Amino acid sequence: MNSINPRTYAPATPRKVAFLGLGVMGYPMAGHLARAGHHVTVYNRTATKSIAWCAEFTGAGGSNHAPTPRLAAADADHVFCCVGNDDDLRSVTLGADGAFAGMKSGAILIDHTTASAHVARELYATARGMGLHFVDAPVSGGQAGAQNGQLTVMCGGDPAPFESAQAVAMAFAKAFTLLGASGAGQLAKMVNQICIAGLVQGLSEAIAFGERAGLDMLQVLEVIGKGAAQSWQLDNRGKTMVADKFDFGFAVDWMRKDLGLVLDEARRNGARLPVTALVDQFYADVQGMGGRRWDTSSLIKRLQR
Repeated sequence: MNSINPRTYAPATPRKVAFLGLGVMGYPMAGHLARAGHHVTVYNRTATKSIAWCAEFTGAGGSNHAPTPRLAAADADHVFCCVGNDDDLRSVTLGADGAFAGMKSGAILIDHTTASAHVARELYATARGMGLHFVDAPVSGGQAGAQNGQLTVMCGGDPAPFESAQAVAMAFAKAFTLLGASGAGQLAKMVNQICIAGLVQGLSEAIAFGERAGLDMLQVLEVIGKGAAQSWQLDNRGKTMVADKFDFGFAVDWMRKDLGLVLDEARRNGARLPVTALVDQFYADVQGMGGRRWDTSSLIKRLQR
């Protein structure tokens, strides 16, 4: 169960919405939509999770589950999606059982998958050809952000469907921002992951250095967290890294998938990312140590061997 933490919802017109994909992010995100009063129909590849979600959120705005994305999306004003990768995204949107086939004219698909800018533009064009709208809207904030309804959402697409989606998505977001045309949301998420990769590696090296030097690293982190070294990673992962705890959500396997998207895009646009490429290989080392499901702060483990 990926239960959500209570939050206060701004008044919103109840909508018929669908949510495709009930993983560690999608499950609580869909829950916030239900708690905000929207009628939510969910789809998940493993139906038992859809059934469990409905059992948890029965009475919170109304809930239902469907056996296919097409049936989940039927008659919905907004269809939200959060799956694993480009291929998963195509599988739930395209084809006879895909969401696009069931969506009514003018409906909006808001995709929270971290995927390529290429697939975002591809699905945007397909949706437009079918009289639908598509907004790429990857998120940052991790599992805790999803559970607390405090996600940052980076969007690409057209202004009118973005504004319509924004009014509903603020049930699980603290920021929902249009950054440009189709694909811009995915590109912004790549920028986000580049920043995180460098920050976590720097924090890992700093803690490993301090430990070797015999410092009380909990005390040191408390001190430097009040100065220019402060960051979200230091505040939220520094102490847990010192404590050798690495079960805080976003897994190394997922980060490597994301950095693969970053490096593919860099090859296309000519950006030079030497640090990102190096950190990607460091995460490969962590995978080789058995850390595929450890969270991203586990970079420090390879420095402590």
